[in-house]
Amino acid sequence: MNPSAEPDPASASAPGRYTVVLRPGLAEPGDSARRGVLRTAVVEATGEFGASGYPRYAGEGVQADIDPLTRTVEAVTLDGAELPYGWVAQLAAG
Repeated sequence: MNPSAEPDPASASAPGRYTVVLRPGLAEPGDSARRGVLRTAVVEATGEFGASGYPRYAGEGVQADIDPLTRTVEAVTLDGAELPYGWVAQLAAG
């Protein structure tokens, strides 16, 4: 999404909170070393839009721009820094 574009009207009805799950990477079938959860954080809507153009959520040291339509984490920082190499951010199911 173009950050200078008008926010998507669907964003106005975005949920007020999500649970972000940080994992060591997307697992390949049978690759047990890449499974597991490194950290979770409940993030709440800030009322702002991030540089990605999606609603910004923050909490527990995590800031995330989340697309409410696809439930995709578009941008994320952990304790003010980029995620460590190989980590991925996803939303908890539900």
